[in-house]
Amino acid sequence: MSSELVVAAVQMTSVDDVTTNLAQMEELLKEAFNGAQPRFVSFPENCLYLRLKEGEKIEGLTLSHPAFARLSELAKHYNTYLHLGSIPLYLEGHLYNSSALITPEGEVQPTYQKMHLFDIQLDGQAPLRESDVFRHGQTPNVIDIDGWKVGEAICYDVRFAELFSQYARREVDVILLPAAFLVKTGEAHWEILLRARAIENQSYVIAAAQGGTHTGLRGGTRETYGHSLIIDPWGAVVGQVEKRQPGVTISKFTRERIDSVRRQIPMKFHRRLPVG
Repeated sequence: MSSELVVAAVQMTSVDDVTTNLAQMEELLKEAFNGAQPRFVSFPENCLYLRLKEGEKIEGLTLSHPAFARLSELAKHYNTYLHLGSIPLYLEGHLYNSSALITPEGEVQPTYQKMHLFDIQLDGQAPLRESDVFRHGQTPNVIDIDGWKVGEAICYDVRFAELFSQYARREVDVILLPAAFLVKTGEAHWEILLRARAIENQSYVIAAAQGGTHTGLRGGTRETYGHSLIIDPWGAVVGQVEKRQPGVTISKFTRERIDSVRRQIPMKFHRRLPVG
């Protein structure tokens, strides 16, 4: 069990083409490892494929897709964990907005399926209905990274505190919130929600985001908010990609920081309400 964990949050401007996005991921990995050695690299939601025409059919992926073989090679090459924030993945015949973890040994495994799907109608904008495409995930999930307990969530999940209360009771060290936030909601809610999740869980938060203007190869455009953040258990921003374009931010996590925050405000001894 390591006392420190060096992490990277990768911001992307993904499009509706797996090959194009994979090339972008390779370049951003080179940037992440230029002078640093992150043990854990977090990519955003929709990292391998981002639909840019609402209503267009999504060609879901399976783990036999060649992109995963290449990412497995990269994980082994850099001796790091790669976390794919989300991909459109077929599991047991159903399409999920699913996270996947690739280990330093190159093993690829689906981990968490997005529970809260983005069905919204902002004033003055066309409706978005993620549930027309994806099936809801059913359960929270915690992964192990060198002894660090990492709780998973995706984008819209950030608004549902009851999910994170389960992670708090499991005393996770890190929460992942890969995202593709809209500009309007990002400007109003992104940072405040992420910092709240870090504070209430007394955990680190890694929020790798999509950012910029996405222009589809088959038409369609989209704007995402970017501003990828890494936040410590006190709620302080310790890493960020400030521009709305691809980039990387790196931070070193320590158990000492987590222990210090939880010692000063021992929330786990003060909880009064049961889960559920």
